[in-house]
Amino acid sequence: MSATHDVFNQAPPLTGFSTADEPALLEALRRDGGGWGEAEVRELGARAGSEEVQEWARTAEASPPVLRTHDRYGHRIDEVEFHPAWHRLMAAAVGSGQHAAPWAEARPGAHLVRAAKFYVWAQAEAGHGCPVSMTYAAVPALRAQPELAAVYEPLLASRTYDFGLRPPLGKRGLIAGMSMTEKQGGSDVRANTTRAVPTGDGSYAITGHKWFTSAPMSDVFLVLAQAEPSKGDQGGLTCFLMPRVLPDGTRNAMRLQRLKDKLGNRSNASAEIEYEQALAWPVGEPGRGVRTIVEMVNMTRLDCVTGSAAGMRAGLRQALHHTAHRRVFGAELIDQPLMRNVLADLAVESEAATALALRLAAALDRSLAGDEREAALRRLALAAGKYWVCKRGSAHAAEALECLGGNGYVEESGMPRLYREAPLLSIWEGSGNVATLDVLRALTREPASLDAYFAEVALAAGADARLDAAIARLRALLGELSDPHRAQLLARRVAEQLTLVLQGSLLVRHSAPAVADAFCASRLGGEWGNAFGTLPAGADLGHILDRARPKDTP
Repeated sequence: MSATHDVFNQAPPLTGFSTADEPALLEALRRDGGGWGEAEVRELGARAGSEEVQEWARTAEASPPVLRTHDRYGHRIDEVEFHPAWHRLMAAAVGSGQHAAPWAEARPGAHLVRAAKFYVWAQAEAGHGCPVSMTYAAVPALRAQPELAAVYEPLLASRTYDFGLRPPLGKRGLIAGMSMTEKQGGSDVRANTTRAVPTGDGSYAITGHKWFTSAPMSDVFLVLAQAEPSKGDQGGLTCFLMPRVLPDGTRNAMRLQRLKDKLGNRSNASAEIEYEQALAWPVGEPGRGVRTIVEMVNMTRLDCVTGSAAGMRAGLRQALHHTAHRRVFGAELIDQPLMRNVLADLAVESEAATALALRLAAALDRSLAGDEREAALRRLALAAGKYWVCKRGSAHAAEALECLGGNGYVEESGMPRLYREAPLLSIWEGSGNVATLDVLRALTREPASLDAYFAEVALAAGADARLDAAIARLRALLGELSDPHRAQLLARRVAEQLTLVLQGSLLVRHSAPAVADAFCASRLGGEWGNAFGTLPAGADLGHILDRARPKDTP
């Protein structure tokens, strides 16, 4: 072959690594009561980085689901066909307990271990994480109706992925979806026009159109609808459990109109659905549908933060790998001072996101065990973290892609998949304004959440003057929220600063000094520009990169 076709100065394929090969992840597991799950997390991380799973991920995204509304004879079937790679990813995720399994786990730290698994596995392929996350989140909402929870929860927690159209109670395991938003309302779910009419036997006939139904091939769905009064109750917006197949084996009247043609998340199906007197059973009190569903939303918000952190880590790994094998101007790219600043800045952002995601998961474990302060901390920090970490995900993905130059802009690199996926997590379960308004609600209606927050960040008091000064500035900023109009104008700044201060506190207490120092100098101390790669000249880039660089990557 001609010498012009010799391939050199290109990074080798990035396979055979472990997504669990990360000090920040493993240290948080051990520190917060999840050390017992470390072996499983490591095993899953090694699998996520294998050539086999990387190929599943590529194929699932390159072969998006296809809607089949009718069979060849004209019968309505409302099926979505997935590539076999999707089912392999789902079976692995369910088999490793990333869905509802921790709700059946008695050991402390179950939700932290589950978050760690979700984190390492999402780095392989994020799209199938949507139904996995919703199945996880469905359980606390379903518990508002104990008789339903008693029947369905064991199947939702089962580690068997049992895909197919059959009555749910006859299956070995279930996947749950969610159907809330409508085209006229979006995040304003109270504008819901879907109607629910009692049938007289405890079920309701639901008629309406849902603009976004996540994972329409799930076995059961939590659906919001306006219930008509029944047996003395006032009706109103109510949560319902709707099976795709009815107990007698007939298909419920759920009509799939089309699949959304999305920017990213292409391996996963999102559908518009019409209900034509579809049968469903109420979950929680009539007229209290938002209250019933809010815990499901909070669980999926936790996965938004965790998924964004996972995307950052995946992008950072690709950037580190490429620059370690690419020579420019006579030296390895990773040794060029300017590139080192970019990579170290990406690493600091990634670790701060990971630290916060795992701290929130630990707070969930403790709140479920009855710790009211941890529950209050989670209430505020989750809303703020959902806003800021997910916002940072898109910027991080763009910069990590740029580290690969033109190579990062082509599909084979996998970086466009990360880039397309990143905005979803900022939108899902409430885009930026929705999340920051929720921060304001927590500050106004649940003052204990702010007390718990300041008690948490105070654990690092005196360790870094820049962190101390940032806490003081945050207190002053919060003092400006008494006027509701001004509070909305400041809401994004408040959410941002709440998150940055908490991340700084976590890094000062638990991370390597070089990482904590760079974070406090840049994010809290003002020694930073408006783009990645602007850490101050005194930042210890070498130690930051040593900590961030995977140890078992080729």
